[in-house]
Amino acid sequence: MRNQKLAEEKLNTYHQESILNYLDQLDDRQKQEMINQILQIDFEQITKLYEDTKKTKKINADQITPIESIDKEKIDPKEKEALQKIGEQIIKKDEYAVVTMAGGQGTRLGFKGPKGTFKLDIGQNGKYIFEILTDHLKKSKKLYNIYPYWYIMTSQENNQQTIDFFEKHNYFGYDKNRVKFFKQGILPMLTQEGKLVIENNKIKTASDGNGGVYEALKKEKMLEDMKSKNVKWVYICGVDNIMVNPIDPIFIGLTIKHHMQIASKSVMKACPEEKVGVFCRRDGKPSIVEYIELSEKMRIECNKMGDLVYGDANIVSHLLTVEAIEKISHKNLKCHLAIKNNLYKFETFIFDGFQYLDDMLVMRIKREEEFAPIKNKEGVDSPETAKEIYEKKFS
Repeated sequence: MRNQKLAEEKLNTYHQESILNYLDQLDDRQKQEMINQILQIDFEQITKLYEDTKKTKKINADQITPIESIDKEKIDPKEKEALQKIGEQIIKKDEYAVVTMAGGQGTRLGFKGPKGTFKLDIGQNGKYIFEILTDHLKKSKKLYNIYPYWYIMTSQENNQQTIDFFEKHNYFGYDKNRVKFFKQGILPMLTQEGKLVIENNKIKTASDGNGGVYEALKKEKMLEDMKSKNVKWVYICGVDNIMVNPIDPIFIGLTIKHHMQIASKSVMKACPEEKVGVFCRRDGKPSIVEYIELSEKMRIECNKMGDLVYGDANIVSHLLTVEAIEKISHKNLKCHLAIKNNLYKFETFIFDGFQYLDDMLVMRIKREEEFAPIKNKEGVDSPETAKEIYEKKFS
């Protein structure tokens, strides 16, 4: 009864009284579940996020300046060899881990289930996305006789399905003792009037975006686990890029050589009009600038070599020290608004954590070598286009 009273007080304080009507219609178990949900919601945060949706966002292009990248293809062969050795030592000493952000569902692909369990028409029997990612990681076992620690971020929605999938497929030959699953956070969804939504006798929530990876690693004690295992470097990537290259000693070595706590891989924009976020500095701090934030002049500006000044596209391929992740995990990242089925969804982006570090390294790689995202059912960035890129390299 005490918890119910506290829940009712919270709802009344934040003008969400309509939820009280639903509580009375639920059985005891459902009522207790919803009361627990209500008590866990940070209403002050949600109220502020909603109020922010009414404010006009000002884009200040004067704060945005370029950030130089290093083209991997143009690194001197002797330097590459030295960088390779530096990176290999990190992997061999078991100081390296990979985090795959796999909280999404395959809805946009017309597929029911976690996105990583989607099967592509590759090879004789087809390959699951998770299977392909496992193959990339197993390269480390072949080269350095070690399986990197693998942390897979799921969501409240797909956590058990993902674990069951890996168990069913025996982790595709990976050492299951080196794999851990952890859940990202959630935020309530709101109507455009700022009210909570009920769905299936629960308050409707959604994952808090890929920026939630920092807090989730801390909250789910994965950072604690990494430190206990003496992990120093963590590679973070999304689940939907089947060409991702997580075992890249040159990338690790280059980051260490430049004394950076964070580095990202980029690909050159296909054209000035490609609608992707690009690396930049914002108020002198590393950041990503979205396509709509670039003026026409900035969009087409080229350097002396003829390359776009703002031409390094973000492919969600990041390398950070454990210390950097821990530092960012204590910050409140900016929330961005997305409208899904006329409901307000709030999410954070991983790149909004970059500003809390002084500088970063950006290494440009060939698009066809390491970037084949699967986002749409057909057309651009679809299973068909990803398959074509994959087979061109691996067949």
